[in-house]
Amino acid sequence: MPEELKITLEAARVNAHLTQSEAAEKLGVSRSTIQSWESGRTSPSVIQANQISNVYRWPKDAIFFGK
Repeated sequence: MPEELKITLEAARVNAHLTQSEAAEKLGVSRSTIQSWESGRTSPSVIQANQISNVYRWPKDAIFFGK
């Protein structure tokens, strides 16, 4: 899938109608971790990326995780 057809991690969360705090709670991480992922400072692990896909209800291959 071309990069231009991917949604950002933040956009996927917003489309799931979740705040950063709500997403953090559902994913078992801190709000600052969500912020770090969305800003591109860090990236989620493969396991976390799978969890994000499930929680956000967005295909993992359609989400740009950065880096």
